[in-house]
Amino acid sequence: MNNKQKCMLDTIRQEAKFTASYTGREAFDERVMQAMQAVDREEFVSKDYIDLAFENGPLPIGHGQTISQPFIVALMTDLVDITTESVVLEIGTGSGYQAAVLSRLVRQVFTIERIPQLAESARQRLKALGYENIEVRSGSGYHGWKEKAPFDAIVVTAAATHIPQSLVDQLKPGARMVIPLGLPYMYQELMLVTKSKNGAIHTESVLGVSFVPLVMADDEAPINPHSNQSR
Repeated sequence: MNNKQKCMLDTIRQEAKFTASYTGREAFDERVMQAMQAVDREEFVSKDYIDLAFENGPLPIGHGQTISQPFIVALMTDLVDITTESVVLEIGTGSGYQAAVLSRLVRQVFTIERIPQLAESARQRLKALGYENIEVRSGSGYHGWKEKAPFDAIVVTAAATHIPQSLVDQLKPGARMVIPLGLPYMYQELMLVTKSKNGAIHTESVLGVSFVPLVMADDEAPINPHSNQSR
């Protein structure tokens, strides 16, 4: 681990303490921090931004998309409470960084990227780096990946205006989803969605965030993120 990577991990720990009053987590699971250490962020950023690879901020990856800041990647990973046997769906592959972190902690990651060029570059990058438990699909993630459902966790890395029912349906009972909600390029909330054993849905606002928008479909009614719901 180089000094820049150590500084990144120290910053994540400091940010966790600073935001604990919002997130309820003063520190992240050590497994999550080990995964953040194991994945070399330099491998997932453009050469133009290689000097900023370990800074705690988002970076452009082309096509109007970004790689998320390390703290947010760690937070979202920690929130879904995954295990070594978990099967996880990610919406918004981007460079593949979040998928790589998840893959260090779970049995299988399925990830969907709507921009074909990013999907293909992420697929090649992850394969070259030896991530064998990640499957990348090119297409819209709004409807999830029904053929591989149900999932132990879903991580959405683009901001939606509402929680897609299709993703809720693909969660296992007792599973969690993290998803940013809000208007594009305006204030958004990172939401934690929990599906109880009997199928009831509980939503909780965790933290203010800023993500690129999730491309939506028109055929689903929104779930109100500010109320507990049973379905």
